[in-house]
Order: sequence, then structure tokens, then C-alpha cells
Amino acid sequence: MLTDILLESDARPDAERYGPLTQAARAQGFVHTEQTAEEIRGSGRRALARKCDVTERAQVDAVVEEAVEELGAIDILVANAATLDHVARFEQQSQELWDRDLRVNLTGVFNSAQAVWPGMVGRGWGRIVTMASVTGTLGGFGQASYATTKAGVLGLTKTLALEGARHGITANAIVPGIIGTEAFELGDREMNERMVRRTAMRRPGDPQDVANAVAFLCSDLARYVTGIGLEVSGGIELFTF
Repeated sequence: MLTDILLESDARPDAERYGPLTQAARAQGFVHTEQTAEEIRGSGRRALARKCDVTERAQVDAVVEEAVEELGAIDILVANAATLDHVARFEQQSQELWDRDLRVNLTGVFNSAQAVWPGMVGRGWGRIVTMASVTGTLGGFGQASYATTKAGVLGLTKTLALEGARHGITANAIVPGIIGTEAFELGDREMNERMVRRTAMRRPGDPQDVANAVAFLCSDLARYVTGIGLEVSGGIELFTF
């Protein structure tokens, strides 16, 4: 089951509710949820694409229920929803956007994990992968809300690891650095260059690098790995000069 707040087929998208980055993604054709589901089906697998706002618990529960009915038990959760457009120095941070970021970036992970948790506990197996950020470990200039929520994701993930360990559930966080996504390309060019220079490898990562880390954490190769923040960062957290 793939979910997003926007689908390609939305006749009247409510992108305005979620901020300028979402609007830009819609306008520039960066929404690929239904296309991805179709590609999965083309490979002989089953897949569904559904619209879901992770801040609305009723929507999350409904999507989980449909996924179980149509596709079977949910063994893996990748909690990837986030906002990234609230950039301002601390004294200028918006109360409204602060609250929104908490709801999406942190409460959204809570809602998603709690919705699938009973099934994983009952079956004695599960894999939960959350998406944190080096901003959550290093702080982020002009990103108080984003850094705070991503630090919170790390704390929540470790707690899930502790409580899930005896039920066969692992919980781990991916901690990306600068990744060359569409959102990165939409960012300020000068700022992007500064962040890349700060990275030891002197280049942004590829989305596939993150996908590889997710696949590893969900595989049997990582069966004894839980409660970690796996940095996929090109060394941005290292002391470079």
C-alpha cells in the first residue's frame, strides 16, 4: 500500500493546505504514487495507491484496514511523510507551521506505527523504518520545527525498538543527509552548494541510497539490528574543512 496526501488523479487537490512545497510538487509533476503502484503491479506484485493524511488518525486507520483486507497482513511500515518548507530563524518561526510540522513529522509517525502495531505484535514479527534527518541530530539553522520533530522521531523509534523487541519487531530510523530529491532541486541553489561542501563526499546522495538502506533494515540481514539511526549522509556529520 502506497499513500500520499496527493494523487495524480486528484481532480481538486487541496495542496494549499500543506504549504508551498506540496503545491510545487503538484504543479511540476512530482507526484508519482499511482504510477509507482502501477509499476509494482506490472512486476507481478499487488499494490494499491491511496490518499492519506497521516495527521488524521481516522484516515490512517481506514487505509490500514483496507490494506489488510485487500493485500494481507502489514509486516513492514516505512513512515516517510514529512514537511520541509518551514525555513526561518527561530524568532520568526510561525506558530501555525510549528504546529503543522509537529502533526505531520512526529504525530504522523505515531499514528502510522500505532495503527499497525497490534497486528505485528499478534504475529510476532514486524519491521518499522522511520525517516529522521541529520537536522535532528545536528540541529538546523532556520529549521527549528523540522529539527525538533526529526529529533523526536529518533526518540520515538528507539522506544518502539525497546517495546517491540520481545515481539519480534525491529524499529530503526534512516538519518539522511543531503539527498538529491525534487525537494532539494527546488531549494535555494547557494544554500544547497554550501550543504554539499559541508558533506565529506562533496555531493548529494541519490534517493536510491536511502532505498537501499530501507531494504537492508527490512531484510533478514538486519534481523539483529534495532533502535539505530542509520546515517545515509555522505559524511555531513563529520568534522570536515
